[in-house]
Amino acid sequence: MKPFLPRPSASTLNMLREGCLQRRDAVPQPLTENAVIPGIPNARYWLDQDLTPFIRDASEANVREYEAFGSIEDPSDMLPLADMLAVSGGGDAGTFAAGIIAGWTLHGTRPVFKVVTGISAGALVAPFAYLGPEYDPVILGICNGIGPKDVFRSRNVLTRLASDGMADSKPLSRLIAKYVTAEVLAAIAAQYAKGRLLMIGTTDLDSGRAVTWNMGAIASSDAPGALELFRNIMVASMSIPGAVSPVMIDVEVDGKQFQEMHVDGGVLTQVFLYPPGTVMALNNVVGARLRRERHFYVIRNGKLEPQWSGTKRRTLSIGGRAISTLIQTQGISDLDRIYRIAQQDGADFNLAYIGADFLCPRNRKFDGEYMKRLFDYAFEVSAKGYPWHKSPST
Repeated sequence: MKPFLPRPSASTLNMLREGCLQRRDAVPQPLTENAVIPGIPNARYWLDQDLTPFIRDASEANVREYEAFGSIEDPSDMLPLADMLAVSGGGDAGTFAAGIIAGWTLHGTRPVFKVVTGISAGALVAPFAYLGPEYDPVILGICNGIGPKDVFRSRNVLTRLASDGMADSKPLSRLIAKYVTAEVLAAIAAQYAKGRLLMIGTTDLDSGRAVTWNMGAIASSDAPGALELFRNIMVASMSIPGAVSPVMIDVEVDGKQFQEMHVDGGVLTQVFLYPPGTVMALNNVVGARLRRERHFYVIRNGKLEPQWSGTKRRTLSIGGRAISTLIQTQGISDLDRIYRIAQQDGADFNLAYIGADFLCPRNRKFDGEYMKRLFDYAFEVSAKGYPWHKSPST
């Protein structure tokens, strides 16, 4: 006798069919760097190889900066001091960066940043940190109102098996759409016109490479899909592969359409500013404007020292602990890399991170009490004048 197997219900079959997601062809490997966003040819960079497009755009940004401010501040060809801010990933610990930035405003010493970068959780903060103190209420609104249901929506067990993630990011998309409006895009475009740069990192999962998005160029493009692309990049930068659905981005190569799969920028990099050799290359550009001084400010949404955790003898516990340890180590390596670039370029290095004195337990991901206490902790120390660390060593 054959065993009785229950027939799946119609609703279950529909869920499984919906989970079998289709996509356009991925960009073939030899054409990876030839793929462009329709209507926005300078939307992003592949900084692991050819720096030429990035150097060109950075040089043009310096020209715009000089035209906007240089002739007023200094009659010479020298550009003024450049303050640069990099905000790391960290999940719900991103409220640390929010507290540092808001407290910095209250202290009265927060500069106007020439460059702001964000990755993963930092991508949610970066655009508003870039726009300045008047957007602090937006950062506070996001941090105070965010919870698990505002970031992802879990799928049921059957749908997970045939889908592209344990959860979808529609709640996060709605949250970002609420705050990243056409008016915000116009404000970013206005600052980009003054030579300021805003960059967000994602991971192109097909090529296995980091992508740096020129968010100011996207905001300034007047392309029909610019606002949607801007929002999608922010969502992608926060989309942990496997846990949350990836973001599909349409691209073209010689008029032929393809689709890239983008996920959390933290897969490859926890925090970034610019690649080694950039300043030397800029100085070699004919007619380039030279910079007097650079100050790096790096906000790490995490602690520096390894965090002890009793690990259960279970597959998921062991795997999860290994991944968190890998991310911790990667983050420290990224700080070391930025520190070495600062030394090479004669820049002033400044680092903020969650201190060992912050001991609030986290009972779950996006724990509201944990996030609030972390924000308050960062705000309090920053409002008094944050004691920036001059190297990544503890």
